[in-house]
Amino acid sequence: MSVNLTMALTVGGLYAAGFYLLLQRSLMRVLLGIIVLGHGANLLLQLAGGPPALPPVGAVTPESSADPLPQALALTAIVITFALTTFLLALGYRSSVLVGHDDVQDDVEDRRIGERVRPRAGLEGEDETDPAERAA
Repeated sequence: MSVNLTMALTVGGLYAAGFYLLLQRSLMRVLLGIIVLGHGANLLLQLAGGPPALPPVGAVTPESSADPLPQALALTAIVITFALTTFLLALGYRSSVLVGHDDVQDDVEDRRIGERVRPRAGLEGEDETDPAERAA
Protein backbone atom coordinates (compact mmCIF):
# COMPACT_ATOMS: atom_id res chain seq x y z
CA MET A 1 0.00 0.00 0.00
CA SER A 2 1.45 3.36 -1.01
CA VAL A 3 0.23 6.81 0.01
CA ASN A 4 -0.63 9.32 -2.66
CA LEU A 5 1.83 12.23 -2.43
CA THR A 6 -0.85 14.79 -3.23
CA MET A 7 -3.06 13.56 -0.40
CA ALA A 8 -0.12 13.50 2.03
CA LEU A 9 0.74 17.11 1.14
CA THR A 10 -2.92 18.06 1.52
CA VAL A 11 -3.04 16.54 5.02
CA GLY A 12 0.21 18.31 5.92
CA GLY A 13 -1.15 21.61 4.61
CA LEU A 14 -4.39 21.21 6.58
CA TYR A 15 -2.46 20.46 9.76
CA ALA A 16 -0.11 23.41 9.20
CA ALA A 17 -3.00 25.82 8.54
CA GLY A 18 -4.96 24.46 11.51
CA PHE A 19 -2.06 24.85 13.94
CA TYR A 20 -1.33 28.34 12.62
CA LEU A 21 -4.93 29.36 13.22
CA LEU A 22 -4.89 27.82 16.70
CA LEU A 23 -2.03 30.13 17.69
CA GLN A 24 -4.01 33.29 16.90
CA ARG A 25 -5.61 35.50 19.56
CA SER A 26 -9.08 35.65 18.04
CA LEU A 27 -11.52 32.96 19.18
CA MET A 28 -13.05 32.84 15.70
CA ARG A 29 -9.65 31.95 14.21
CA VAL A 30 -9.18 29.33 16.91
CA LEU A 31 -12.56 27.91 15.92
CA LEU A 32 -11.53 27.80 12.26
CA GLY A 33 -8.26 26.13 13.29
CA ILE A 34 -10.17 23.39 15.16
CA ILE A 35 -12.38 22.83 12.11
CA VAL A 36 -9.41 22.65 9.72
CA LEU A 37 -7.58 20.26 12.08
CA GLY A 38 -10.71 18.10 12.24
CA HIS A 39 -10.84 17.89 8.46
CA GLY A 40 -7.15 17.04 8.38
CA ALA A 41 -7.67 14.25 10.92
CA ASN A 42 -10.58 12.83 8.92
CA LEU A 43 -8.55 12.87 5.73
CA LEU A 44 -5.62 11.23 7.50
CA LEU A 45 -7.85 8.47 8.82
CA GLN A 46 -9.26 7.85 5.36
CA LEU A 47 -5.74 7.78 3.94
CA ALA A 48 -4.66 5.26 6.58
CA GLY A 49 -7.62 3.05 5.65
CA GLY A 50 -6.21 2.41 2.20
CA PRO A 51 -7.94 2.41 -1.16
CA PRO A 52 -11.68 1.77 -1.40
CA ALA A 53 -12.70 -1.86 -1.63
CA LEU A 54 -15.83 -3.96 -1.75
CA PRO A 55 -18.11 -3.78 1.28
CA PRO A 56 -18.02 -6.86 3.55
CA VAL A 57 -21.40 -8.20 2.39
CA GLY A 58 -22.12 -11.64 0.96
CA ALA A 59 -19.47 -13.98 -0.41
CA VAL A 60 -16.53 -11.56 -0.48
CA THR A 61 -13.05 -12.66 0.53
CA PRO A 62 -11.52 -10.80 3.50
CA GLU A 63 -8.66 -9.51 1.31
CA SER A 64 -11.02 -7.68 -1.05
CA SER A 65 -13.31 -6.22 1.62
CA ALA A 66 -13.00 -2.75 3.09
CA ASP A 67 -11.66 -2.20 6.60
CA PRO A 68 -14.44 -0.53 8.65
CA LEU A 69 -12.15 0.70 11.46
CA PRO A 70 -10.82 3.88 9.73
CA GLN A 71 -14.36 4.78 8.73
CA ALA A 72 -15.58 4.36 12.30
CA LEU A 73 -12.67 6.44 13.61
CA ALA A 74 -13.42 9.17 11.05
CA LEU A 75 -17.05 9.24 12.14
CA THR A 76 -15.93 9.57 15.77
CA ALA A 77 -13.57 12.40 14.80
CA ILE A 78 -16.43 14.19 13.02
CA VAL A 79 -18.60 14.00 16.15
CA ILE A 80 -15.79 15.25 18.40
CA THR A 81 -15.01 18.12 16.01
CA PHE A 82 -18.68 19.07 15.91
CA ALA A 83 -18.92 19.11 19.72
CA LEU A 84 -15.78 21.23 20.02
CA THR A 85 -17.06 23.58 17.31
CA THR A 86 -20.35 24.17 19.11
CA PHE A 87 -18.53 24.77 22.40
CA LEU A 88 -16.16 27.30 20.82
CA LEU A 89 -19.06 29.03 19.04
CA ALA A 90 -20.83 29.44 22.38
CA LEU A 91 -17.59 30.67 23.98
CA GLY A 92 -17.00 33.19 21.18
CA TYR A 93 -20.59 34.42 21.35
CA ARG A 94 -20.41 34.83 25.12
CA SER A 95 -17.11 36.67 24.82
CA SER A 96 -18.49 39.04 22.18
CA VAL A 97 -21.57 39.76 24.31
CA LEU A 98 -19.59 40.45 27.50
CA VAL A 99 -16.49 42.17 26.11
CA GLY A 100 -17.56 43.36 22.67
CA HIS A 101 -14.91 41.42 20.71
CA ASP A 102 -13.56 37.89 20.55
CA ASP A 103 -9.88 38.59 21.16
CA VAL A 104 -8.30 36.83 24.11
CA GLN A 105 -7.21 39.40 26.66
CA ASP A 106 -3.82 39.52 28.32
CA ASP A 107 -3.59 37.98 31.76
CA VAL A 108 -2.40 40.82 34.00
CA GLU A 109 -1.24 38.49 36.78
CA ASP A 110 0.78 36.37 34.35
CA ARG A 111 2.45 39.47 32.94
CA ARG A 112 3.28 40.72 36.46
CA ILE A 113 4.93 37.41 37.35
CA GLY A 114 6.87 37.41 34.09
CA GLU A 115 8.27 40.88 34.72
CA ARG A 116 9.42 40.07 38.25
CA VAL A 117 13.19 39.89 38.68
CA ARG A 118 14.36 36.37 39.40
CA PRO A 119 17.66 35.48 41.04
CA ARG A 120 20.04 33.80 38.64
CA ALA A 121 21.82 30.59 39.48
CA GLY A 122 25.53 31.36 39.88
CA LEU A 123 28.63 29.23 39.86
CA GLU A 124 30.17 27.91 43.05
CA GLY A 125 31.48 30.68 45.24
CA GLU A 126 29.47 33.39 43.43
CA ASP A 127 26.69 35.37 44.95
CA GLU A 128 23.36 34.02 43.62
CA THR A 129 21.67 37.40 43.30
CA ASP A 130 21.17 39.29 40.08
CA PRO A 131 23.98 41.80 39.22
CA ALA A 132 21.36 44.55 38.91
CA GLU A 133 20.25 43.86 42.49
CA ARG A 134 23.86 43.95 43.77
CA ALA A 135 24.46 47.32 42.09
CA ALA A 136 21.41 48.85 43.75
